[in-house]
Amino acid sequence: MITANDLRKGTSFEWEDELYRVVEYQHSFIGRGSANVRVKMRNLRTGTITDHTFSPNDRISDVRLELRGVQYLYNDGHLYYFMDTETYEQPVLSAEALGGAVDYLTENMTLQISTYDGEPIDIVLPITIDLEVVKAPPGFAGDTATGATKQVTLETGFKVTTPLFVEEGDVIRVDTRTGQYLGRV
Repeated sequence: MITANDLRKGTSFEWEDELYRVVEYQHSFIGRGSANVRVKMRNLRTGTITDHTFSPNDRISDVRLELRGVQYLYNDGHLYYFMDTETYEQPVLSAEALGGAVDYLTENMTLQISTYDGEPIDIVLPITIDLEVVKAPPGFAGDTATGATKQVTLETGFKVTTPLFVEEGDVIRVDTRTGQYLGRV
């Protein structure tokens, strides 16, 4: 058991018979009143995000998620199929459970999946990923005084803002935490 004061971004815990991960965390102290711990938390089974305010002394069950190496195989529109690289089992996760991670998945990509009591819960993406640009409008700098940007579409369908010199066929590095362009590869 942990207290609400121990919650931080990325902490996984069980509350009201559901598994959650902290997305945002804020400890607020209001004058003479008591302190509060406000968290934005994502349900790891359904993918829904909710806000909740805890008292700093509220007791919460912390959980330990097991990480396993997997390879992304394919999706059928709603379900995403992976293969365990050791046991060759094929865990399946829904698009809702994966959330924004679906924007970075490419076939045969190696990553980690977190499980709780043998149930696949979520995936852990690498911090950066290299993706090919499949659609990029022409970049005309014109009369810009600062760095001009444009939106390009990546091989996964994800759109990212890049400098004007990025063209179709380029491979770029993207930060999976923020979705921002980091550079050409």
